[in-house]
Amino acid sequence: MKGLRALALAAVLAVTAVVVPQSTVQPTDVSLVKIRHAQGVAVGGSDVVWILAIGSDARPGQDMRRARGDALQLVGINTRTGSATAIGVPRDSWVSIPGHGREKINAALYFAGPQGMAGAMRNLIGIEPDYVMVTRFPFFEDMVDDIGGITVTNPRRFSDPNLKKEGFAKGRIHLDGYNSMAFSRIRYGLAGGDFDRSANQQRTLRGIHARIRSQASRPGFIERGVMTVLEHMATNASPAELFELAQAVAQVDPRKITTCVVRGRIGFVGAASVVFPDVAQARRLGREARTDAALRHC
Repeated sequence: MKGLRALALAAVLAVTAVVVPQSTVQPTDVSLVKIRHAQGVAVGGSDVVWILAIGSDARPGQDMRRARGDALQLVGINTRTGSATAIGVPRDSWVSIPGHGREKINAALYFAGPQGMAGAMRNLIGIEPDYVMVTRFPFFEDMVDDIGGITVTNPRRFSDPNLKKEGFAKGRIHLDGYNSMAFSRIRYGLAGGDFDRSANQQRTLRGIHARIRSQASRPGFIERGVMTVLEHMATNASPAELFELAQAVAQVDPRKITTCVVRGRIGFVGAASVVFPDVAQARRLGREARTDAALRHC
């Protein structure tokens, strides 16, 4: 079992929830791709870093960077002010995918990999992420377990006959790895469907951040964590960048976290049920948060 420090850091990287493989044949559970224009992170400077976090639906043996994306959260971190924001996008949003026409946004990963997903997010919100992070859900579960679980505030009781038959209670609840995954993925038991699910993913992000922040002041926590995580992560970012990224996450002030989910309406393209996103709202969110990673309206 990996050390608590390394696994805690891996959990944060995996959901902000959380990479190009070190080997093209060796499978990986978490991948961090640095998009070409990214120049790294300057903690304490004027940088705002944007990370697109994706939960991959890849099955065992499949390349998770060429499968459909599930949890889609565009996370911005202001390394100067300690503010952060997450803009959630429903997975069935009907968008323009560079080079592939219009499709559900979760198909961008399948068609064009992390770069294609970054382009689809840019087309919708107007922000191209500096990094794209992809993770498998079993890996996410293990990471949450190894940091001792998380606490979230659930606004309503809901359940799912497949993932959580007994359901989740309303109020503050403690979640282990499996239940964190279920809490983040269930949509059919939610009145708002995909939109409420995206909001629950943001509650999960807050829970993980709170748990990591409580450990971040321990001497050597980040340094040892980054070095160990490198053994289990595939990335084209340098160890120094990963260290700076981990510092930026740990220094986010919980009081300065804002979140919003892109709205839309349910419709059909042929026989397929899709979400037609409110592009005007998505672009407004992008303009509002681009320079300081803070949302004042949702």
